[in-house]
Amino acid sequence: MSSALKFAVIGAGRIGLVHSGSVTDTSGATLEYVVDPIQASAERVATQFGCKFSIDPLKVINSGEIDAIIIGSPTPTHLPLMEAAIDAGLHVLCEKPIDLEIKNVDRLREKINKAKTRVAIGFNRRLDPEFYAVKERVNKGDVGKVEQVLIISRDPGPAPQAYIAVSGGIFRDMTIHDFDMARNFVPDIVEVSATGTNSFCDYIKEENDFDNISVTMKGSSGEIVTIINSRHSAFGYDQRIEVFGDKGMLQTSNLTPTTVKYSTKGFTSSQEPALELFLDRYATSYRRELELFIKGINDGGVYNSTYDDGRAALILADAAHESSRTGKIVSIQLK
Repeated sequence: MSSALKFAVIGAGRIGLVHSGSVTDTSGATLEYVVDPIQASAERVATQFGCKFSIDPLKVINSGEIDAIIIGSPTPTHLPLMEAAIDAGLHVLCEKPIDLEIKNVDRLREKINKAKTRVAIGFNRRLDPEFYAVKERVNKGDVGKVEQVLIISRDPGPAPQAYIAVSGGIFRDMTIHDFDMARNFVPDIVEVSATGTNSFCDYIKEENDFDNISVTMKGSSGEIVTIINSRHSAFGYDQRIEVFGDKGMLQTSNLTPTTVKYSTKGFTSSQEPALELFLDRYATSYRRELELFIKGINDGGVYNSTYDDGRAALILADAAHESSRTGKIVSIQLK
């Protein structure tokens, strides 16, 4: 049996906390370092999980003490840290998006794809048990030839203005997860059309971004994929998928704390509200993401989203951004 892989988590914010917990809870992994330029943040998370901390990611990457890094730091740091890790012979699991500029992604593409170490992008939603089950049944032919895919993703509320200002916009920040999910069912997308509006959040409008969008995409075999996003939802974290084909349809429902339903004279089948936080909704998928990352390192298989998957999602995001601003249908090539 392979010895445990030694990890450093870079970034001590919310997602860094999630990944630190995943490493600690996963067989075959040990958490050696938490790294953050804010020492108090790095020390706090490291103390919680009983590991070392640092404010210098390059020092940790080149320390010889670790086998892999998980990058959960701000997007502009992703490519520099990824390249440094590859040069140091480390495996990399990096949060989305790879970068906000496709030219930067393309600059490192050949090096990444030739690397002897494993590089994966954190599109964990493919590995959510609900969505994964739909994909498995599509692969088995339960719906026949896929004709339509509907992806709905609505956050409970908008992120703070300071985050929106540097996020790269809703398509690159939020919808990018849904672009990856779309390609999970329809890999070869050739056209993108998007509409965006400002329905409820003044400060998002101030940042020249949208709070409410829809995207329609066409696959090379005539499939239609529709994505609906909103930065708010009155009833919790709204995450649903529907796949329709010539033999049938598969759907997922929102997750609630329990499956209990309550009926009375005034209403039928009332349930608890949908889960509020992405950390709760996708807790299992983050664990599964790490388990499969380790499995791929150990047996050579590819189980996570790849660098090229991340690149394709960004191409779709850029096309949606262009379409939403120009009103035109944007033709693309993902290869």
